[in-house]
Amino acid sequence: MKVAAPAVLHVWRHPKAIGAAGRCIGRTDLSVDPRKAKRLAHRVRSHARSHGLPHVVHTSALRRSADVGRWLARWGWRHHIEAALAESDFGDWDGLRWDEIGEAAVSEWCADFAGFRAHGGESLEALFERCADWLERAPQPVCCIVGHAGWITAVQLIRLGRGAPQHAHEWPRPIAHAARLILG
Repeated sequence: MKVAAPAVLHVWRHPKAIGAAGRCIGRTDLSVDPRKAKRLAHRVRSHARSHGLPHVVHTSALRRSADVGRWLARWGWRHHIEAALAESDFGDWDGLRWDEIGEAAVSEWCADFAGFRAHGGESLEALFERCADWLERAPQPVCCIVGHAGWITAVQLIRLGRGAPQHAHEWPRPIAHAARLILG
């Protein structure tokens, strides 16, 4: 599942969301500290200046990502909000504490890691399809993105020509909060 476009992605993980610790967070729209969003926007802008990147940023509509894009828009950037860049949809689990979901349900997920949808949300395979589709239609050869851990990890694996891992232990550690990753 290797895709050709865009040629280079400059990706930053959104700032840490307020209230996310110990919870299953996908589409739950948690806020971020405005100072942290602005700080990350400064880093994105500085990186773009030093690398001659277009002043265009793509984010999901979720505040933890979009707030950074809104800061950049205040400074003259074009900010594209795209549904395809959203974090995984964990359905009925979304927003719950992991202990509320329970060990049995998590074990069931791990047993069918790529295809699991018993929570009523999106399977890992569906996330990979959504990411690959976005990569195929991305509008430019160089792209700045403020994204989410699951989306970023899926894109990393796609760019390596890999599909959705079949086993939970094959899922790589996500990049740190507000870390930058260049895929190209």
